[in-house]
Amino acid sequence: MEYGCIGKKLGHSFSAVIHAKLGDYDYRLVELTEDELTEFMKKKNFKGINVTIPYKETVIPFLDHIDVSASQIGAVNTIVNENGVLTGYNTDFYGMTQLLKKGGIDVDGKNVYILGTGGTSKTARAVAASLGAKEIYVVSRNPKSGEISYDDMNANAENVEVIINTTPVGMFPKPDASAVEPSHFSNLSGAADAVYNPLTTEFISKVKACKANAVNGLYMLVAQAASAAELFFSDGTMTSKTDEVFAEIYKEKLNVVLIGMPGSGKTTIGKLVAKSLGREFYDTDEVFVTEEQTTISDYFASHTEKDFRDRESEIVANLGAKNSLVIATGGGAVLREENIRHLKQNGVIFFLDRDVENIVPTSDRPLGSSREAIEKRYRERYPIYCSAADIRLDSNSCVDTVAANLAEEFNGFCRKEQL
Repeated sequence: MEYGCIGKKLGHSFSAVIHAKLGDYDYRLVELTEDELTEFMKKKNFKGINVTIPYKETVIPFLDHIDVSASQIGAVNTIVNENGVLTGYNTDFYGMTQLLKKGGIDVDGKNVYILGTGGTSKTARAVAASLGAKEIYVVSRNPKSGEISYDDMNANAENVEVIINTTPVGMFPKPDASAVEPSHFSNLSGAADAVYNPLTTEFISKVKACKANAVNGLYMLVAQAASAAELFFSDGTMTSKTDEVFAEIYKEKLNVVLIGMPGSGKTTIGKLVAKSLGREFYDTDEVFVTEEQTTISDYFASHTEKDFRDRESEIVANLGAKNSLVIATGGGAVLREENIRHLKQNGVIFFLDRDVENIVPTSDRPLGSSREAIEKRYRERYPIYCSAADIRLDSNSCVDTVAANLAEEFNGFCRKEQL
């Protein structure tokens, strides 16, 4: 291996994709146990590597030299091998600084609370100090040397102005967790999460609901990768590619999610959009039929609606945790808040708004088999569709027109998110 990233679990990592966009060089993901790490570092069989959880501090004894800033921070995330001499750097400092700038997170004169005590936490402390934080508190589940507990943080809630999460809480494959409840902090002005998968963590989603500035960790990952690549190749132009690479990765990873009434064209339009974007298409109802080996009508005949909604929620959670998909949902999927939450973690939600008179009842829809049933469901669900959607799209036109409009709106949404 010439270049790559080492860590304990890398199944969620975007690093290889990012480096492939930064330049034409071999970059691999290498998962190592603690024992394997020792052997790997002693062999020095690489030119340059990134280091991630949980080895940003563990690698330090294997280094011949350590950059001044990395030494001051006490964590290394980039190592360069020059003729067997290993030098450690911390490009996370640059990445975290750029992340806060990107998210409009102002820490100057603020009380900053940093969740976690690992290598990224040390970097966050150094960044917050460099940007003029008034007070910096490190929050730990097991306070030992100067940290405070989560209970202490909650007890002093009015003092909390900025939160930086450096823990893996909320990271794929367990995206439903949030290390703290942002609504508890009435003076919260901004928050950043080092986690980048899912694209919008539960923590950041809750911060946004509080109307505070919030940013997830993808931009930090791209920025630190570009900075690391500059060290790998002594090429000072790599960081100039950060915005471009971030925009590409974000758009590629973001799911397109379609919600709306049965008969609003979600499946047909979704397939057209998936083809135009070069993505896989999934219909939650079709997945249900395939997995259960029965039609939805037959399932309703022998089960309750709750049984169906439970299975539907499992399917939605599974698809919502993935990336780069086009997902069409069943008409009632929005009835559960958990489904909306799971779909928004990695997706932008489009409401295909078709007038009720243009929706045709069919016998294969248990809750929409008659005109009366369709109109009843429409009245009940329309406000939910509107509140759940990021974008409402008129779907009364021909499917080709709606699909083209949706693709255009998706591109516009991605451009807006980059600003």
